[in-house]
Amino acid sequence: MCYFQHTSVLSGVNTLLVHTCLILNRRESQQSSADFRFYIENHTRNPDDLSRKQVRIYQLYSRTTGKHVQILGKKVNANGDDGGKYALLVVETETFGSHIRIKGKESEHYICMNEKGKIVGRPDGRKQECVFVEEFLENNYTALVSAKYKGWYLGFNRKGRPKKGSRTTQRQQEVHFMKRQPKGRVDPLEEFRFTTVTKRTRRARRLKPNPKRN
Repeated sequence: MCYFQHTSVLSGVNTLLVHTCLILNRRESQQSSADFRFYIENHTRNPDDLSRKQVRIYQLYSRTTGKHVQILGKKVNANGDDGGKYALLVVETETFGSHIRIKGKESEHYICMNEKGKIVGRPDGRKQECVFVEEFLENNYTALVSAKYKGWYLGFNRKGRPKKGSRTTQRQQEVHFMKRQPKGRVDPLEEFRFTTVTKRTRRARRLKPNPKRN
């Protein structure tokens, strides 16, 4: 930055000084612009978590119990009714990838898996133990494997109780789920397809063809 108390266009010395000052100011302006662009690039390259999340609300239908995953607080089970307040799940999905965090809308606890493979509910879901990876199966079901403990899945037995992650595999029905809209709610703009499962369809799946009689 240059300051002059007296400048005259008739003075060659002053004119030269004015030109020199303008050049210096232009360089400083260019440097400031470059620094600002560098700042913006660095901050947009690493956006905060909130800007990268997509939040959806749906239910997880359990293949084994015929009911829905519900988060009661520290306890998690698969005995929730369709449309039950504890069965409404807030699912936070990363923009890139299939890593998700599952929080109960009512209880505000996250589904997490500890080092023993036990499924628990926690109020803070920022730890890696509360992150699951979606695996889409050929039978239209979805499996959720722990992002921290490889090969350990979220699963529930026929009584709706959580299974230990170390005792699960992707092929087990206990780890198969379907995403469903809450009862009475329809949203055609959802990116993924929800599946409606009724008592009739469950009964049809269990029926086995009878041997032909002569």
